[in-house]
Amino acid sequence: MKKEIASLIKEKLKSITDIDINEEELISKIETPPNKELGDFAFPCFFVAKRVSMDPHTLALKLKELLSAVGEFEDVKVVGSYLNLFVNKVNFTKKVLSEIDQNLSAISFNAGKRIVIEFPSPNTNKPLHLGHLRNMAIGESLARISESNGNKVFRVNLFNDRGIHICKSMLAYKEFGENKEPDKKPDHFVGDYYIKFNELAKENDDYNKKAQEMLLQWENGDEEVRSLWKKMNAWAYQGLKQTFELFGVKHDKYYYESEIFSHAKELVLEGLKSGLFKKRVDGAVVMDLTEDGLEEKVLLRPDGTTVYMTQDLYLMKLKDADYSPDNSIYIVGNEQDYHFKVMFLILKKMGWKQQLKHLSYGIVALPEGRMKSREGNVVNADDLIETVTRLADKESVDRNKNIDGDELEHRSRKIALAAIKYTLLKPNIFNDMVFDPKKSISFDGDTGPYLLYSYARASSILKKVETESKNQPKDIKKIDDSEHELVKKISNFHEIMKRAADELNPSIVAHYSYDLAQTFNEFYHACPVINSDNEDIRIKLVEAFRVVLRKSLYLLGIDVLEKM
Repeated sequence: MKKEIASLIKEKLKSITDIDINEEELISKIETPPNKELGDFAFPCFFVAKRVSMDPHTLALKLKELLSAVGEFEDVKVVGSYLNLFVNKVNFTKKVLSEIDQNLSAISFNAGKRIVIEFPSPNTNKPLHLGHLRNMAIGESLARISESNGNKVFRVNLFNDRGIHICKSMLAYKEFGENKEPDKKPDHFVGDYYIKFNELAKENDDYNKKAQEMLLQWENGDEEVRSLWKKMNAWAYQGLKQTFELFGVKHDKYYYESEIFSHAKELVLEGLKSGLFKKRVDGAVVMDLTEDGLEEKVLLRPDGTTVYMTQDLYLMKLKDADYSPDNSIYIVGNEQDYHFKVMFLILKKMGWKQQLKHLSYGIVALPEGRMKSREGNVVNADDLIETVTRLADKESVDRNKNIDGDELEHRSRKIALAAIKYTLLKPNIFNDMVFDPKKSISFDGDTGPYLLYSYARASSILKKVETESKNQPKDIKKIDDSEHELVKKISNFHEIMKRAADELNPSIVAHYSYDLAQTFNEFYHACPVINSDNEDIRIKLVEAFRVVLRKSLYLLGIDVLEKM
C-alpha cells in the first residue's frame, strides 16, 4: 500500500512542481500515525516543499485536492505540513487478503547474502544456563528472520573445550570422582565438579596451581590428562547438544577450540613474519593499536601459548573457507564489547572484507539478582525449562481437567518454550533484563502463552466453519473499524520483517506479534464471525491472522498449538 501511495504522490507532485522524486525515497517518508483519528497513513510534505521553495502547508493542500479524487482514499486531511490519508477500507481489505497465502513466501529485501551466525559458543565445563538461553533465542530468531528476508544463513557453534576452566572440572573429578559414570544428564554431572573445584579453591589456593599444572600437561600432550579430557568433554558435548535440540536449535557446523588453537598460533607467526605483528622484549607477540585509540593486544604470550583473540582470528579464516560469507555475526553478551572491537580492527588490518557484527545483548538476571556459575547459583537451562513446563502443566489442567497425560506433556512443553523464548526476546535485546518464570507463563498479557492462546482461538473458529472458502471474497460492501484495524495490522507484517532484519533485532517481531494478537482479540470480541452478515470476509480475516501470527511466531522460534 505504501508503494501505491508513493506512486500516486510522485505522479501528483510532478504535476504541481515538475520535479521527479525517487519512489523509494517517498516510500521511506510515509508514516503510520500513532492513532486512527489521524488516518491510516501520513505523508510529511516539508522535505519536498524545501526542494521547490514552497510553503509545506500550501503544498499539502494542493496534494489533498488532487488525491481526494482518487478512489484509493475515503478521505484526505491536512494537519500542518502533513497529509493524513484514510484508505478505502473495502479496496484495502481486498488487496491485503489477496496477498496472504499459506506460505507467506520470502520477500527478498536482501536476497543473495551469505550470513554466518555464531552462537552460543559455550564452555564444556558446565551445563547451559539462562544467559545461554537468551543467546540461543536471539541467534535462532535472527537466523530465521534473515532467511525469511531472502538470505542464506549458516548457524555455527564454537565449543570452548580447552583451557583453565576445563581443567578445573577435570581436576575435581580426578581427585573426587572415583571414576564414576554420569548418574544424571552428563553436562550437569561435569558441572558439579566445576562447582566442587571452586569450593575447594576457596579453602586452598593450591588447587588453582594444580589446575594450571594440568593445563600445561594438556598442552604438552600428557596421555593421562588427554584421556580424562576426552572423556569429560564427550559427556559435556552430549548434554549440551541435547539442550540445543530441546530448545529447537540445530547448527550447520560445530567448531572446537581444541582443534583451532595450534593453527591459530601459526596464523599469528605468519603475521609476525610479514611485519603486521611485533614481538616484545619478553617474547610476547602483540598488535599495537595505540594509534587507533586502543591498547596493545597480546596474541601470543611470552611462553608461546595462544589467547582467545588468537583463536577467534583463525576461526574467522575457517568460516571464510567453509562458507565465503558476506556477513559474519557473533551473538555474545555485552561484557565482550571491547574484545570484539579489538578483534574486528585486527581483522580489518589483516585485510578482511566481510561485514563483521558483534550483536551485543544484555545480561539476564533473576528477580533475586545476578547469577554466578562458579558459586553454583546459576539457573541452568534444563532446570528452567522443566520448571516452566511444570508451571504450564498447572495452567493447562486448570483450563482442561480432562486432558490426558501425553497431550498434557506435549502441550505444556510447547507452552513453556514459548513462554521462555518470548520473554527473552520481547525486551530490546541490547538491554539487560530480568526473567521471572511465573510471569512468563501467564496466559494473559504480553506473554508467549497469550500469543499461543490467540492462535488457538483463531483455529477454533475455523474448525467450526463447515467449508473454508479459499477464494477472495468478491462482494465486500462494508468494513467496520475493528475489521479495518486487523487488516492494517496484518498488512504491516513484511515491513516488520524487513525492519527486524535490518536492525538485527527480534524484539521488533515480538512486539508486532503481541500487537497483532491484541488487535485480533479486540476484533473477536467486537465482531461475531459465524452466522454474521459479514461471515465470509470475517472468516478470511481469521484465516489471514492465523497465517501471519504463525509466521511471526516461527520467526521467534516458537511452535504453535491448535488447542490450549
